[in-house]
Amino acid sequence: MTILPIRGVRHLRRFQQIAQILARHGFGELLDLLGAAPVFPLARALRRRPSLGPPQRLRMALEELGPTFVKLGQVLSTRPDLLPPAYIAELARLQDTVPPEPWEPVRAQLEAELGAPVEEVFATLDPEPIAAASLAQVHAATLPDGAEVVVKVQRPNIEATINVDLDILADVARLLQTRTPLGELYDLPGIVEEFAATLRAELDFYREGHNADRFRANFADEPYLYIPKVYWEYTTRRVLVMERIRGIKIDDIAALDAAGYDRYRIGLHAARMVIKEVLEDGFFHADPHPGNFFVMPGEVIGAMDFGMVGYLSRRTRTDLVRLYVAAIQLDEEAVVDQLIRMGVVGGAVDRMGLQHDIGRLLRKYAGLPLKAIRARDMVEEAMPIAFRHHLRLPSELWLLGKTLAMMEGVGLKLVPDFDMFAVSRPYVQRFMREMASPRAWMPSLIRGMGDWAQLLDMLPRTGMQLLTRAERGELEVSLRHQELGRALVYLDRLANRLALSILLAALIVGLALLVPAFHLAERGGLITALVILGFALASLLGLWLVVSILRSGRR
Repeated sequence: MTILPIRGVRHLRRFQQIAQILARHGFGELLDLLGAAPVFPLARALRRRPSLGPPQRLRMALEELGPTFVKLGQVLSTRPDLLPPAYIAELARLQDTVPPEPWEPVRAQLEAELGAPVEEVFATLDPEPIAAASLAQVHAATLPDGAEVVVKVQRPNIEATINVDLDILADVARLLQTRTPLGELYDLPGIVEEFAATLRAELDFYREGHNADRFRANFADEPYLYIPKVYWEYTTRRVLVMERIRGIKIDDIAALDAAGYDRYRIGLHAARMVIKEVLEDGFFHADPHPGNFFVMPGEVIGAMDFGMVGYLSRRTRTDLVRLYVAAIQLDEEAVVDQLIRMGVVGGAVDRMGLQHDIGRLLRKYAGLPLKAIRARDMVEEAMPIAFRHHLRLPSELWLLGKTLAMMEGVGLKLVPDFDMFAVSRPYVQRFMREMASPRAWMPSLIRGMGDWAQLLDMLPRTGMQLLTRAERGELEVSLRHQELGRALVYLDRLANRLALSILLAALIVGLALLVPAFHLAERGGLITALVILGFALASLLGLWLVVSILRSGRR
């Protein structure tokens, strides 16, 4: 068995750490599958019989493996098309909080990025971080003009560590693609490549700053959301300096009540924010946990942390609205048709089984008022269906489902009878009117008319060329089928066997007729020997033909 290709000594050392952690948490079989167990005898010795279930052990192993694998687990928790629901629920518990980095390496990183001593750049800078995560940590500071800011600093050497882990994950994905049934259903190297692009983008603080600017522009006319300012003169790829905002965490109910805030208005603002992001902007905050949102005076919501965002094209948003309408109408056939149009359903899917499962899910909510339906419950109940039928929803849509469920949870905590569908109804209706308006379909119609005009312009000239070649006998039509060559080989073998069977039958019947015709039973000689030899050869050929047919059937 091929050994996992490890690129360089540094990669080998890191892979050894990964192998030992996996073995310690009961995943030693994975090393056997990869052919890596002989390389790491210590990992084999560390194997033990696990006491916890596989989902719990996987979460613990990912947490111990470090930031790359924690991020991988968080991404997988949004992909119920890849993992069963029990794993999704457990991976959603992954925590991205780690002990802070010592101040001196962080200070060195800051000064290397800013090109000056910290004291020359900031009036004050607290060495004790106010937050620490796997990729970066955040420090409070003030600028020379007195402005309060937060300084987000990438952990020293974290980029090199992540690059090594991503190389190893790419190697593992390539082997699993060929050695497991998952490779027949999913493009595992493609999934790892997409994850690597997402993680490397999260390491680029320039990108995060531009995300904040885009959100600010999108919500310029909405007074209920506040996006802090980015100080670009102090921002680099590894350092982000933003305005510091103060307020009450959006899920701190006691503090909100003590401040006299209207919780219903706060929940309404949070819901409107997400719906606008999804239906109007196609650009949404994909990490809306309560720690990233503060309530400021006037029930204004202040948002933070724009490293993880999602994008929805106009076509995707249109597909989602159509899917939403079909689901509201409890039309499981229309839901399946829409999923097929979206490219979610594979060619080998059991359509009737999928339609039955979706119909059973929709009938569960038949007759219920919309305010009694929870987005979180629907997402969780759709997960087993997606896994069972291998529905390949884009990762952005699973990320959107998780985002909606998280924001609905915040709304329900603020207002127990919060109705997300009631808030979204006017936005959906407005989007549907826009879908039917000439402004929506006219551009595609104009593009289509341009294509048809070009085709009609080319058709006479191209048609004359084809007719001329056909008259001269120069026109050839060739058909190519991927499996046609193999089918022809099988047909050739079948025809040969059939011909051989007919010849054998004729030979045996002919030899049998010679026996009474020449009275061979009463005389010996050369003719009798030839007839006996013919019977022997025919018997051997017949036996070979039977064995060949039986072996072919087993294959």
